[in-house]
This record gives sequence, structure tokens and C-alpha cells, in this order.
Amino acid sequence: MKILILGGTKDATNITKHIKENYDAYILTTTTTEYGSKLAVEAGSDDTIARPLPKDEIIEIIENDNFDILIDATHPFASHITQTSAEIASELKMPYIRFERPATNLEGIDTSHIIYSESFEDAGKLIANEFSEGNVLHLAGANTMADIVKYVSADRFYPRILKVPSSIEKCDELNINPDHIIPMTGAATKQENIDLIEKYDAKVMITKESGEIGGVIEKIEAASEKNVTVIMIKRPKIDILNEKDIVRNINELNTKIKSFLKK
Repeated sequence: MKILILGGTKDATNITKHIKENYDAYILTTTTTEYGSKLAVEAGSDDTIARPLPKDEIIEIIENDNFDILIDATHPFASHITQTSAEIASELKMPYIRFERPATNLEGIDTSHIIYSESFEDAGKLIANEFSEGNVLHLAGANTMADIVKYVSADRFYPRILKVPSSIEKCDELNINPDHIIPMTGAATKQENIDLIEKYDAKVMITKESGEIGGVIEKIEAASEKNVTVIMIKRPKIDILNEKDIVRNINELNTKIKSFLKK
């Protein structure tokens, strides 16, 4: 069985480990960074491609190497690639799985300080209009910074990002002070988030509704303890996705793979 995984997430590495432990499968994982590729190899992926791929190239890879299953395990906010992967599977009439990270369960969590926003641009405008003082802690990745600093001074903007060349270049382009860049190595604990809030005197925290695996609860709890406003960006909706193609945990993934093997 040959499986192409669109990865670069913790979900993707967990899926790779599970498949390798339970199936006789060759796995090729695509990621957008060398760091993501390294994690994929460590998880057991047989090969990786560490750069963004256009639709035509993904189709070419699938057809040339006769892949049996396409699994999209990209980030919930990587809506473009999820849209593209669903289109590819439909066009090629091939088995397709979208691993949809469950939404964060906020039951029992103080959410009174959370403001939901439809987009990063809306978040930037909100901060400019209602939070004109104090520093902004950006915990939502390098690709989303531009929509914030369009409205918020880089002087009070502190992003936590992977210190890879592409992200550093984005910071340079946006005139973000190198001293403001916070290196990221994975999801932070509540205490680590509290330490960041205190160190950078943050009054606002920006994050995505990316699920518990992305450390959202730890961010919310830290912000609550320090009386910091959280601007939570809502997940994008992808209309082309068919509910029957979506799985939300490893057990559902297993059931889906086994159903494909029976055909």
C-alpha cells in the first residue's frame, strides 16, 4: 500500500507512526519546511518532500508513483491545501481521508477574556481600534503576521515562530525587530506562556482555534491568569469537503483505511 500524506503537523506524525506500526505501507510525506520533513522522517515516513507543492505536481506524483490513498493531515488553517487535496481526490477518483483535528473542548475553562475573530485582518483592526496600548503576543505562526502588522506597530509586536529561514525572512520584510522574535519548538505549557506574557509585558494574545494538540488551552489558561485578552481566530470552513471523507481520531482513520483495503 502506498500512501501520500500531506503533513507538517503533529497529527501527521501520529498518523505516520500508527500506519507504520499496523500496516505494510510505503509513506511519502509532503511538508512546507525542512523542520516538518525531519519530524516526518523521525515518525517513520519513507520519503519526504519539503516544499509547498502546486496542485499539478501533487497529481503528477500520485499518478507517476501509483499512490493508493491520499491523506490530508495539514493544519486546520491550511484551508488552501485542504481544498486542493479534496479536488485532487475527486478528479482522480482515489481514496481520500481528511484528518480533521477536533475543536478545542473549552468546558470548564474561563473563556470570558476571549474575543473571536473571523480573520487575522479583522484581528489587526480590532487591536488597532481597541487595544492601542501594550504589547501583542502573536502565537499564530509566521504566515499570519502580515495581516496584523498592517494595522499594529511592529514596535509592540512579538511573534513566536519556528526560526527557519522562510519565517525569519517574513519578519525582515515586515520590519520586525529580531529581538522581538520568540523561537518556537513545539506547543508551550501554561507556565511557559505565562513567562512569555510577563517577559514581554503582553496585553493581547493572538492565537488560532487550532485544537488541543496545538496548545490552545494552555494559552487560554495563561492569559486568564495574567488578565490578558485572547483574540481567537475562528477556523476556516471548507465547503468542498464531504463529511464521509473526514476522520477525527486514529480509530476512525483505521476504519477508513480498512474500508479502502476491502475494495
